[in-house]
Amino acid sequence: MIGIKDIAKEAKVSPATVSRVLRNPDLVTEDKRTRVLEVVKRTGYTPNSLGVSLRMSKTYNLVAIIPDAISVFNYPVIRAIESIALQNGYSLLLGDTQEMESRERSFANMVRSRQADGILLFCSRLPFDIDPERTLAEQLPPIVNACEPVDVDGIPSVNIDNTAAAEDAVNYLLSLGHKRIGVIAGNMTSPSTIARLNGYKKALESAGISFDEQLIQIGDYALSGAAEATRKLANLTNRPTAIFAFSDEMAMSCMSTLHHMGFKIPDDFSVMGFDNIRYAEYCSPGLTTIAQPMTEIGITCMELLLPQLNGEPMTPVKRILPHSLIVRESTGLAPQLI
Repeated sequence: MIGIKDIAKEAKVSPATVSRVLRNPDLVTEDKRTRVLEVVKRTGYTPNSLGVSLRMSKTYNLVAIIPDAISVFNYPVIRAIESIALQNGYSLLLGDTQEMESRERSFANMVRSRQADGILLFCSRLPFDIDPERTLAEQLPPIVNACEPVDVDGIPSVNIDNTAAAEDAVNYLLSLGHKRIGVIAGNMTSPSTIARLNGYKKALESAGISFDEQLIQIGDYALSGAAEATRKLANLTNRPTAIFAFSDEMAMSCMSTLHHMGFKIPDDFSVMGFDNIRYAEYCSPGLTTIAQPMTEIGITCMELLLPQLNGEPMTPVKRILPHSLIVRESTGLAPQLI
């Protein structure tokens, strides 16, 4: 199979020059560009790598590959991305994957088929096969990974420190006198879930409190899952006095379930959420939560993607944005301290 080195040899230029012609031909002199393109045309060469695909024109489309495009958390992130995309002449296409790998790869293929110029990836799986012997820049299109980190180093990413955020949440509950703190976790294949659970464990360990597996229930970031998890925690013989849900939506489901079971919040249970979605302030009682900077996540994604779209090489930038604790009425002193 013919490759960049073969093209370079025939065109009497360096492989780096061939790459520049394929990525950003305006940076190469006309003579060298013409020689390279003539060899490319004559050999029928098509680059294997997406990042150096021969692009004679842009689509001015971007695709956001996202597990749930209509979730309350994702909405402000997407809105911020779309606003900046439009300012720069791009349209944003939403690829709602419903956490299906086949859909992730299908939407990623929009770049290969030249239906889109770049990818905003909100899934923990990289929807491309990577050759470890080659650089990522040679193999990937313009791409930024956000919120759920992929397990491939070197991809520009935007996130918060989920471990530290969860640790802050649990430390606040500990400061109110809660020693048995239940957790309603998300999907256990989710890197953010694993990081938040690590933060929970770290806070307990620092406080000298033993970890109790019974206090961990899986809600899968779903309302029904959170309701069932809440019932299991509330029915424990030695039940918790506080519940930390790994999303605000699960926390609201938790509060509703506790209310229907006859419990009072925060008198019987304190409830802590995560995200600070727009409804958190207006539910009753108002939800104490960890705030993620959703708009800033979207803005930062575009700050990292636009240079790549303009021909700059992909760099392994990791942007960790600040989180904050928002205290409202859903948390209070542990029952024995009232």
